Amino acid sequence: MTQTAPTTTAGPRAPRQAGRVHRAWFAAAVAFVTIIGAAAFASLPGLLIEPLHEEFDWSRGTIGFAVSVNLALYGLTAPFAAALMDRFGIRKVVALALTVIAGGSAATVWMTASWQLVLFWGVLVGLGSGSMALAFAATVTNRWFTARRGLVTGILTAAGASGQLIFLPLLSWLVEHHGWRPAAITVALAALAVVPFVWMLLRDHPADVGLAPYGGTYEPKPAPVQGAARRAVTVLFKAAKTGPFWLLAGTFAICGASTNGLVRTHFVPAAHDHGMPVTAAAGLLAVIGVFDVVGTIASGWFTDRFDARRLLAVYYALRGISLLCLPMLLAPSVQPPLIFFIVFYGLDWVATVPPTIALCREQYGEDSAIVFGWVLASHQVGAAVVAFLGGMARDAFGSYDLVWYASGGLCATAALMAMVIRRVRAVSPATAAAL
Repeated sequence: MTQTAPTTTAGPRAPRQAGRVHRAWFAAAVAFVTIIGAAAFASLPGLLIEPLHEEFDWSRGTIGFAVSVNLALYGLTAPFAAALMDRFGIRKVVALALTVIAGGSAATVWMTASWQLVLFWGVLVGLGSGSMALAFAATVTNRWFTARRGLVTGILTAAGASGQLIFLPLLSWLVEHHGWRPAAITVALAALAVVPFVWMLLRDHPADVGLAPYGGTYEPKPAPVQGAARRAVTVLFKAAKTGPFWLLAGTFAICGASTNGLVRTHFVPAAHDHGMPVTAAAGLLAVIGVFDVVGTIASGWFTDRFDARRLLAVYYALRGISLLCLPMLLAPSVQPPLIFFIVFYGLDWVATVPPTIALCREQYGEDSAIVFGWVLASHQVGAAVVAFLGGMARDAFGSYDLVWYASGGLCATAALMAMVIRRVRAVSPATAAAL
């Protein structure tokens, strides 16, 4: 049953009893819709490689570089965005981020040179998307939930996959029948459409509406944290002195390399190399999104009950096996073995997020959202490297096979790294008092 705040506790509003449905679930719902809307822009890069190559004669490496800038900034912005949310509030940061995304995506319609693709899609959309990264989901979860954090993390992580499911078929149809510009405008409009929901419905803290977090006790809203950028850097230096940070960052870098950097960016052109229509390949990516929703929510449920280290090891090992098999499965048409890969890989797509956030929370406590922001930065740096190198490898060797095999090997390494992350042993009250 939801715990309510004691009437003697000071706060910006008088504490009150929660209704039958705790307001935290409404905050999670708004965050879910927001991430779905923001996922539209993440669905587009893999669809743009061939149209931009044909229209502007830019190499795949050049286009991959713009995508890599986007992915890198997505990650490097996240820890600062988490700190800015502590300083200015969730609503203001997320609303501004969505507006920047819309502006960057719309501006690509008028570009004529590759540096403009890097500026509009790489820099502007990268900065905006970084503020809408999984650090946003971690911040909402940490503030509004004490119980069911793993489940909520899984649901919010799955929102990105849901957005992919919704937008990929639409965007691929637009690109195929009307060109890439209407698709870019659609992304801009989707980002703008979410802004009113964020501004009117999302609240920064349970104390704003006089409630305790779900499953927790009432606490007054903390004062805004000054020096957001300084705090983000301070937390990084503090965490970087610990071994678990580097193991979490390393495994998550491989996660990004084997998902956003490789499959999300290069699966469609790789399948097209084998004669598969773009719409069919994009449809398969959307199906990955269907099973990603199932796998990520299940992963959140598992994270509440099982050792997060073991879960990560299993997830990375299974992903590595599937990627090693993929080059043998691509063909001009969709065959049953490829469908099996899509289902198998989809269940594992971002199932790594809930246990990674749980380990950050276990290791770094109140700094965990910012630490996860830096871990997410490594995820996106890994994705950026492979987005760029994947395009270069395709230009150099005429196929993506080497990239698939290398990514499979990296996933095996990540599985081993996850198993050596140390546990944080609980300290008894008597021991804590003696310290």
